[in-house]
Amino acid sequence: MIKKVTLLLVLVFLAGCKSNKKAVSNSKKPGSYVSKSEAKPAEVVAADENLYVLPEDSGKFIDFPINSVQEYINTFSEIAQFEMKAYGIPASITLAQGILESGYGRSALVKKTNNHFGIKCHTGWEGDYDYHDDDEKGECFRKYNHPMYSFRDHSIFLTSRARYSFLFDLDNDDYRGWAHGLKQAGYATDRKYPSKLISFIEQYDLHTYDKLVHNEGYVSKKEPKNYDYKTHVVQKGDTLYSISRKYFVSVEELMKINKMNSSSLAIGQQLVVKSVKK
Repeated sequence: MIKKVTLLLVLVFLAGCKSNKKAVSNSKKPGSYVSKSEAKPAEVVAADENLYVLPEDSGKFIDFPINSVQEYINTFSEIAQFEMKAYGIPASITLAQGILESGYGRSALVKKTNNHFGIKCHTGWEGDYDYHDDDEKGECFRKYNHPMYSFRDHSIFLTSRARYSFLFDLDNDDYRGWAHGLKQAGYATDRKYPSKLISFIEQYDLHTYDKLVHNEGYVSKKEPKNYDYKTHVVQKGDTLYSISRKYFVSVEELMKINKMNSSSLAIGQQLVVKSVKK
């Protein structure tokens, strides 16, 4: 355990040493951390992913053997706090999702991919990947050489898809609102998903990490996002669900934007969809 924590601290220290260098763009390493001392205070800048830059990927797959939920929390709580500062996602939510989705780092998927959040490849993913049986046999999942890249990609995933945008109107210490909002946005199909996240957060006092971030002066809300609106023409075989997956919005949001009272679609029907501006 001490060795794992030490490794994480060394990696963060190395990132601080590299903070004056321009971050290298690579699909397999979603970002990098700079040292905590160089982070700008909240009154100067809101949550900003550029504040925490991940160390350059060594190209070597690193496995983290975890023996308990508490050991998982001890190992990854600092990374979750970094991500909260950079992206505005509650550290408690990130940790609870990691615990639940990864079986506290012990699932078969994690052992071969370091994918702690069950994020599938999706269209546009250019990083490494592996196949794993999930809802269907042999599904494509994103693969990372180190868990920290999984945590960063989780942040990017939530902040770059319109269907999760309403979550950032919540205070980022409102873990209950976030837990229910993730289910509403379609992150998981399990109807008990919110209660499971909340149970982990309250059983292990994960909300204390949210308070630590707030006590350092970081803002509680993300800045408003700008959206692109486009038109989707319904084709044969389209459903609201398939369209929602294509544009990363929830079915509920599609119906709301288009003022629909029914989920029925007609070929040639035009639907307004939105996406976060790059």
